[in-house]
Amino acid sequence: MADNVGKFFDSVSNFFSGGDQIPWCDRDLIAGIEKEVADAQNGSPDHVFKECLMRLSWALVHSRNPEDVQQVMRDPTKDPLEVREPLYLLAVGYYRSGDHTRCRELVEQSLMIAPDWRQALNLKKMNEARIKRDGAIGIGIAATAVGLLAGGIAAAVARKK
Repeated sequence: MADNVGKFFDSVSNFFSGGDQIPWCDRDLIAGIEKEVADAQNGSPDHVFKECLMRLSWALVHSRNPEDVQQVMRDPTKDPLEVREPLYLLAVGYYRSGDHTRCRELVEQSLMIAPDWRQALNLKKMNEARIKRDGAIGIGIAATAVGLLAGGIAAAVARKK
């Protein structure tokens, strides 16, 4: 019985907190990768520099700092094989920023390139759940407002009589 009650409160907590399973990245790791990018920019082959930039983008979009997430959100490259990862990272950035509509668009684009990509499928599922949750909260707030308004009107009418 106690386990069921605990599971219930955990599910309610996750519903309202929007708990997701996307990993977080700390500032120390980001600083280390930024140093790698700076080192790779000075004389490393182009593919090494691009790998470092991709790692930095991954780290920034998984940061708890909203400014880091916003830093990554720029237009990806044009080659479809190179676009999959940046599209996903942009989608994560928009998910973290709360722009779930844009996240949905980018996840759909990345799934058009790689339909069976598990990370993108998982992000799509979490994003859809967040959209439904936000809608349910909005409906609850609207219903509460209508109830309070109706109660106020009923009280006013009862006072007049």
